Amino acid sequence: MSGQHARHAQGTRTRPPAPTPATPLRKPTSDAGRAKGGAGRTDLATEITASLVVFLVALPLCIGVAVASGVPAELGIISGVIGGLVVGAARGSTLQVSGPAAGLAALVAETVLEFGVASLGVIVLGSGILQIVLGLVRLGRMFQAISLAVVQGMLAGIGLPLIFGQLYPMSDSKAPGTPLENIAGVPGLLADTLADRQAMTAALLGVVTVVLSFQWKKLPGPVKKVPAALVAVGIGIGVAALPGVDVKTLQVGNLLASVDVPGPGQLAGLADVGILTAIVTFTVIASAESLFTAAAVDRMHSGPRTRYNAELVAQGAGNTVAGLLGALPITAVVARSSANVQAGAKTRISRTLHGLWLLAFALLLPQVLALIPISVLAGVLVHSGWKLFAPEEFPKMWRQDRGEFAVMTVTTLVIVATALLEGVLIGLAAGVVLAALRMSRTVIRQDIEGDVETAQVVMAGNATFLRLPQVIEALEAAAESGKPRIRLDLTGVTHLDHACRSQVEEFAAQQRGSGTRVDLLMPGGPTEKPTEKPIEEAIEGKLMPPVPGPDAEWFYLDTGPVPDRYAPLVH
Repeated sequence: MSGQHARHAQGTRTRPPAPTPATPLRKPTSDAGRAKGGAGRTDLATEITASLVVFLVALPLCIGVAVASGVPAELGIISGVIGGLVVGAARGSTLQVSGPAAGLAALVAETVLEFGVASLGVIVLGSGILQIVLGLVRLGRMFQAISLAVVQGMLAGIGLPLIFGQLYPMSDSKAPGTPLENIAGVPGLLADTLADRQAMTAALLGVVTVVLSFQWKKLPGPVKKVPAALVAVGIGIGVAALPGVDVKTLQVGNLLASVDVPGPGQLAGLADVGILTAIVTFTVIASAESLFTAAAVDRMHSGPRTRYNAELVAQGAGNTVAGLLGALPITAVVARSSANVQAGAKTRISRTLHGLWLLAFALLLPQVLALIPISVLAGVLVHSGWKLFAPEEFPKMWRQDRGEFAVMTVTTLVIVATALLEGVLIGLAAGVVLAALRMSRTVIRQDIEGDVETAQVVMAGNATFLRLPQVIEALEAAAESGKPRIRLDLTGVTHLDHACRSQVEEFAAQQRGSGTRVDLLMPGGPTEKPTEKPIEEAIEGKLMPPVPGPDAEWFYLDTGPVPDRYAPLVH
């Protein structure tokens, strides 16, 4: 082989050494090719392994979210399959994994209760189409403009009701209804559970699941790589199979029979204002959750970054398909995404394959799902709710920014007391008010007693209508000082809105009309030029003697240039 051929075979531009009897030329391609092929096989093996890990995490979550949402478990699995095969195969984010999310469980439950399961598909379908439109018009990053305090408050407001709502299925009981009712009913639930042996058994399974979920990662060695949810499901199946144990288990039907394509009757609901409101609510929350998750997942790895508009289109495509099949809404999910990253995934293969494993398991082994105790799935969701609630974030926010802490707390409390949409809207409004107040910071310095003849007011910062009470207070204090001269220095003001400008100008005019001399220095310009009327009044003796002297001199210097016809009076 010639040296030129050798260079092409090696894939390098460096010239090989000249052959000598001791070192004859050899073909370098075989080892390199084997190494490259080995690396390819290793990467594929890693992707497959990661997909299995994600599948094991996703399976109990898909079922648990469906149960918490008040819909058949099969719909959660269908959404999980779509999240893998549709969203997972699309371009946008490389490593985040999508499926039915615990964060939307409460909202879905409210929607199903109000409109019925049949209308859920239309709402999800409308949300998916709207997400695609938002992505195509490149509004994906718009959802990043939401205050972090509102987002954390929203997650906490989702997590807290989820925790209390799942305490009831953890004890094989039925939740009373609203979050406040669920919270108020906990003491009675505890008393009923302690009085019922089977309910106690179910509750213990749920408690074990929660403890495993929190402590499993602390175990040494490779054991901790097995998902805690899978271990809890295995323990629950084993305990439920024991003689004398009678706990409620999951009721799973035929996956294909659960598909419910919206018909003309359901599509007619698009004329209902309540349905349209639900579509917008689902769109905003699902999009925000997905894109915030994308930002969080991007911080977990050093691979390709998320393309937000493309990811929003991908999420919309997934929700469109889910809506056509009558399944649950889809978002990116932190638990599955972090498991995917920690398992070593580098491409979209792993998240796509996990949807295939979900589909195969549900079609080929549905009888296994019927062995899972509901209390175990409730325990998995209690853990997810706690992670969403994240109580440690509240004192952290208090230390960092008390204004943002107030926004975060208000958002959480309103969501718990009312509903998700109302809480998010009020949280956004509180965040906007906080931002406006901080942007409208006005520094006002008064010097009323320093000069015998002049009361001075100096302003800096942004003077807007939000700070108008402070401005008026400072002006009134200057007027009440009784000084013959008032100096208003606004040259340090970076923004003066119409309300504050009008107030200052009206104050100056009123004081001048009452005989007080006012020097007004406005932002971005020299001292306000007066009209000739004050000078004429001065000459006539209304404000000052019409004769030259010290008084006349300082009057003209402070109020602006002297008209030519009055120059003799000064000079």
